[in-house]
Amino acid sequence: MDCCLESKNSPLSINFEPVMPIEFQPQSIRVNTWLTKLLSIPKKLLFVLQGWRSIKRLFPVLFALSFTTVLLLQNLTPATAQISPSPRQEIRGVWLTNNDFDILRNRAKVQDTLTQLRRLNFNTIYPVVWNDGYTKYPSAVTQRMGIPYFFRGTEGQDVIADIISQARSQGLLAIPWFEFGFMAPLTSELASQHPDWLTQKQDGTQTSISAAGEVAWLNPFHPEVQQFITDLVVEIITKYNADGIQFDDHMSLPVDFGYDKYTINLYRQETGNPPPPNPQAQAWIKWRADKITAFMVQLNQAVKARKPNAIFAVSPNYYDFAYKLQLQDWLNWVRLGVVDELVVQVYRNDLQSFNSKLITPEILETQQLIPTGIGIMTGLRNRQVSMSQIQSQVRAAQERGLGAVFFYYESLWDYAPEPVAQRQAAFQQLFPNPARRDTSQITARKPSFNTISVPLYTKGSVGQRERGYFLEVAVAGGQPRRVLMDTGSGGLRVPREFLGNAPINRTGQIVREVLNDGTILEGELVYTSMRMGLIATEEPVPVQIVTSRQCVAQKPNCSARGNTPFSGIIGVNYAERSLPYNPLRKLPGNLSNGFIIAGDRTSGNSSLILGLTAQNRGGFNLASLTQQPAMNSIPGNRWDSRLNGVCLTISGSAMKNTCNAKMLADTGVISSFIDFKSASLMGKLKPGRLSPNNTLKLSIPRILDYSLAPGNRNGFNVWNLNVSPQLDQAMVVNSGIALFDRYNVLFDPVNGQEGFRLRS
Repeated sequence: MDCCLESKNSPLSINFEPVMPIEFQPQSIRVNTWLTKLLSIPKKLLFVLQGWRSIKRLFPVLFALSFTTVLLLQNLTPATAQISPSPRQEIRGVWLTNNDFDILRNRAKVQDTLTQLRRLNFNTIYPVVWNDGYTKYPSAVTQRMGIPYFFRGTEGQDVIADIISQARSQGLLAIPWFEFGFMAPLTSELASQHPDWLTQKQDGTQTSISAAGEVAWLNPFHPEVQQFITDLVVEIITKYNADGIQFDDHMSLPVDFGYDKYTINLYRQETGNPPPPNPQAQAWIKWRADKITAFMVQLNQAVKARKPNAIFAVSPNYYDFAYKLQLQDWLNWVRLGVVDELVVQVYRNDLQSFNSKLITPEILETQQLIPTGIGIMTGLRNRQVSMSQIQSQVRAAQERGLGAVFFYYESLWDYAPEPVAQRQAAFQQLFPNPARRDTSQITARKPSFNTISVPLYTKGSVGQRERGYFLEVAVAGGQPRRVLMDTGSGGLRVPREFLGNAPINRTGQIVREVLNDGTILEGELVYTSMRMGLIATEEPVPVQIVTSRQCVAQKPNCSARGNTPFSGIIGVNYAERSLPYNPLRKLPGNLSNGFIIAGDRTSGNSSLILGLTAQNRGGFNLASLTQQPAMNSIPGNRWDSRLNGVCLTISGSAMKNTCNAKMLADTGVISSFIDFKSASLMGKLKPGRLSPNNTLKLSIPRILDYSLAPGNRNGFNVWNLNVSPQLDQAMVVNSGIALFDRYNVLFDPVNGQEGFRLRS
């Protein structure tokens, strides 16, 4: 946990306020049975030795942090969460640690313990099942690896099976506690057998030093490590039909780690650069945190596949510390719908410091979504905590609608400055009435984002055009690929090699799409999953698997000429003429109600903002679109994406504020153009490229005022004139990608609006 390793021979200090990067190692190291008993050390590093507090403040290097993604997004930016109307269940829990093992291994003592907790109106216990590189239950997973098992009960019984069975009979939830997360002692069989599973610091150091000794970190980015952790967690859920599983601050990575060969190669492969030498570089932190987040999403799915109403619980440090120093982006986990219960460790002596952690925006947001509690220290063997302090902290949490979980059982009343009866009476006063918890109310949660920001890239995964906005998507469970984002078309269209191994529903229907530049795309229509970072569509969406590309006769220089690679297209227009449709229609919740493109070629920090809110709509001048008839198989409203009544002025021509044009704001077009229904409308102008003398101005009264001098740079200032007799309008303007350099552009498919906001 955020806190503590207990040393049984030294006094401890309870105040803990991390102010610098901290390397934190949780539990004790156990190599064999006798050493296990000798070094039975609890967890919560915060309260290590009286001198540990000052050491933490003055020498952060001595502690290792636990860490945190991705959605996809890699680069998914947390935003405002929706308020959930479901009722909250108050958490009243206690951790059962290695220090409690003398109780846990004895069936009669377990019965007395759980009976007492139930009498005092507790409702949840968290028995430790994984630490020091060993399981606290007979595990088939570790047995296959030759890792010994030491923790049988006095009658040879499975301790965890006994605890869960007896808890159930008492009406208590039993949520096994996966304490060590990615940590494992360097001396453990696990670390010895799989040195390639360990990560390291820049200097090659593989361990962090703490009261637990030298503790190594399993590489959370390595697929074999992820599979091992997943196998253990699924085994616990399956073997015991457990009420859930809890992960704490060690389901993370200290910020100094991640410089092993595997991770360096992975980062270079995905970014084109080596990891920054500064471990706290923002992009490097985010990349690693998003990778952890992506794994937690997968781990949640594995748990829910075995038991849909299992509680996926997390007990981290407070968010700022957890993210920056432990790479643990737990707020993103909550917003992604991964976490069913949150208990934030707040181990403080000072009530004011304690209270300050109860009112952070992250806590306030989370408690609107899921049961939320605070981890409270009730004492350690060498550092007792008064009942008055415990009472004041519990009441402070209760006043804010928060539950309480205590570290750890034996310090509730056995290692305490007050008599047992007095302590128990005080807990009875804190919890005078029962508060049962019901796991049947645990249901799959949709992501609670009202809005997220997804990065737009300047280059695709394959092929390259002069300019473009590329959005990273994963199709059918494949690797994330950067495909061209096109506001001028609708539907996802990718080559076959972009697909992963997720299920695909084939239709056998061959579809054909002609792009603005004259490229013809042909291929089968299928239905499959699509994910942007960590956000997936709510159901399979139609995708064109492109197997043939060619140019129309009139435009032989289209993007298909010379068999140039195809980077894929995600068409986000809402004027679909046929399948496939814009896949953004199927994003969860508020994220499907529209988007904003914030292009910025000067800084390169362009983004797609998904989900319109009152806040991010501010400052936009809005124009109305014309609604189109509904079409079978295409959800939501359809709109003519061309704006009416656009005024056009071209210097040196008869075009003087001529306001009968339609305009399309199109990221898929590099060279902007104007199509005229007949040559006579052009006056003295001739088909072809406009010259710098033909200063061009597009305007919509009180909405848009866009002008520039035409030039010869594709994507920036090239404008072409064409004659197109088939037009349904006298003039149609395609402003191309250059418009997005100057304006943020909003697309609202619910109200049929398009908005423009000038960037300063």
